Amino acid sequence: MKWMIAPLALLAAAGCQQETASTSNTGQDEGAPTKIAQPAPTANKAANVTLPDKRTPLAEPKGAIDPKSVEAAGQVVQHYGALIEQGHLAEAAKYWGDADAAAAFARQLQSRGLRHLEIGDLGQPEGAAGSIYVNMPVVFYGGDKRNAADVILRRVNDVPGSTEAQRRWHIERIEWNG
Repeated sequence: MKWMIAPLALLAAAGCQQETASTSNTGQDEGAPTKIAQPAPTANKAANVTLPDKRTPLAEPKGAIDPKSVEAAGQVVQHYGALIEQGHLAEAAKYWGDADAAAAFARQLQSRGLRHLEIGDLGQPEGAAGSIYVNMPVVFYGGDKRNAADVILRRVNDVPGSTEAQRRWHIERIEWNG
């Protein structure tokens, strides 16, 4: 029986030391919640743009978004990116002002193997000749390829003779960065 007591005592002592070490390393009780450090936003070398960490959720808007606001332009890019990722290129083309330009860009995405989209921060709106433009930096990626681009969005102000489609935010063009 003596030979069993010694190993049990060693096991108990080792367990106590391990528990002491784990609580002394954190400086917290075992039942206390631990704080997990959130990583800083990642700098995207391809776009030279700081994008939010994928684990950080975007803030939800408070109430309805005004369809004329810059935030509505950002939603256009979000919806477009979601459709690209799902492979719904024809439906994604509806977010463009020009169907031919949308088709040409979709072919470029397919030839480059790009199916995903990271979105940067919206730029400041700029007015020109009855229209409002806003720029949003993005990164299209797929596999090990990453290509930065700028999505230029446009909406026509409420001017006489403009159509409802022109008064909605739409993708005017997407320019590759390099």
